[in-house]
Order: sequence, then C-alpha cells, then structure tokens
Amino acid sequence: MLVHPQFDPVAISLGPMAIRWYGLMYVAAFAQFWWLARVRILARPESGWAMAQVDDLLFFGALGVILGGRLGEVLLYHPAYYFSHPLEILAVWQGGMSFHGGFLGVLVAMLIWTLKHKRNWLDTTDFIAPLVPLGLMAGRIGNFINGELWGRVADAALPWAMVFPQVDNQPRHPSQLYHAGLEGLTLFLVLWFYSRQSRPRGAVSGLFLIGYGLFRSIVEYFREPDAGIFGHSYIVSMGQWLSLPMVLVGVVFIVLAYQKHERQLSA
Repeated sequence: MLVHPQFDPVAISLGPMAIRWYGLMYVAAFAQFWWLARVRILARPESGWAMAQVDDLLFFGALGVILGGRLGEVLLYHPAYYFSHPLEILAVWQGGMSFHGGFLGVLVAMLIWTLKHKRNWLDTTDFIAPLVPLGLMAGRIGNFINGELWGRVADAALPWAMVFPQVDNQPRHPSQLYHAGLEGLTLFLVLWFYSRQSRPRGAVSGLFLIGYGLFRSIVEYFREPDAGIFGHSYIVSMGQWLSLPMVLVGVVFIVLAYQKHERQLSA
C-alpha cells in the first residue's frame, strides 16, 4: 500500500512570492496546447489556420478556462463556502477549478473569438478538441500534487491503493491519476488519431464530448464524490450529472455531422 508523498504545493519561493505546482500545471497545459496546434497546422496546411490565430485563440481560451472554471467551482460545488468567504474566490492558485465550468467558459470564449475572426464555431471547436486532453492531464497531476480530489476507499490489497494522510488512514483510489490517464492521455490519443484525417464538421467535437463524458463518469465511481448543488451521492455524483448532457450532445453532433456529410456526397 502506498502513501501520498505530501508534496509541498509551492514549487518555487522567491521572497514573499510563491509559485505553486498547480499554477505551473496550467502553464504546462497552455504551452502544450500551443505546441500541438503548431504540429496540426504544419501537418495540415490546407486547414487555413495560422499560428497568429492560435495565439489569439489561446488568450481567449485561457480566460474562458480560468473564469469559467473558478465560477463553476464556486456555483456548482461549494456555493455556501465561497459566499461566506468571498475573497477566496480569487485564490485560484490554491486549486479548486471545475472542468465543466471551465468547459462552458471556453465555449463562450470560442464563440466570441469566432465572431471576431469570422470563422465557423464548429470548425474552431474541431480544431481545438484534440489539443485539450493533455492539458486536462496536467491539471489532474496538479490535483494529485495538491492531494485534493482523492478517491473512494479501496481494498488494501490493491497494489496502487494509496493513503492520503490529510484525509484519514484508509487506503483509497488515487483517482486523480485515473482522471489523468483516461480523460487526459487516452482521450488525447483517440482524438489525435481520429482527427488526422478530414472528418465531417462537428464530428471531432462530438467525439470529444462523448469521450470526456464517458471517461469522467467511469472515474467518478472511484473518486470520493463532491457534494455539489445536487447533494452528496455515491450513486450518481455531481460530475456524472454534468457529464451526461455532454455525452448526449456529442452523440447528436456526430449523427448530424455524418448525416449532413452523406447528403452532400449524394447531392
């Protein structure tokens, strides 16, 4: 049985300024997004994307992630606490970011960006979808370093069962690493190889929605569920409630994308 290493959340201290690992994970997420975008543009120059557009896109996306992620955490998971401690809403460097809130924030940011650049919204989301999962993996590694979002109690015989001393002395699933492996690395590989060929508009976005929703729902069975606005449930968690619409919308996106593609081929 393993014990959580109890990492120091501060990576670098420079006098009164502290740089936290959680913040560095976000920097890594944005950096890999930029690099993968460059790889995609070089591999498919016919797509019409340019790195100057990506720079602007990344700026809008970063704002959407940070603002939406924090507001999602505040409003969906811990509204009573943050309304009682409003100054802590700004303390994003301490952790506490909701994926679903950040996801909605990015959708709004991408809508604003597409209106500014006069591009199709689905073309934009299809382009960025494969660039997102490794950033999600970085965020989950940040959760693991912080020792937050720990898993449910596990069988002590499980080789990778882990004790989180800040919680109790029971063996638990390191669910942060499950998140990183499924909705991070695995989803990245699926989307990256699927999008290497031209796909109907909206299909890559739909696959992202389905993949994330399914992987998140699976991991929720191994993660200590958050209370959230729907209450503390071990049967259907807050994360699963929020992931269900993603899967349904993703299926609709893919069905409509291929139906439209078939009509265009037969026209």
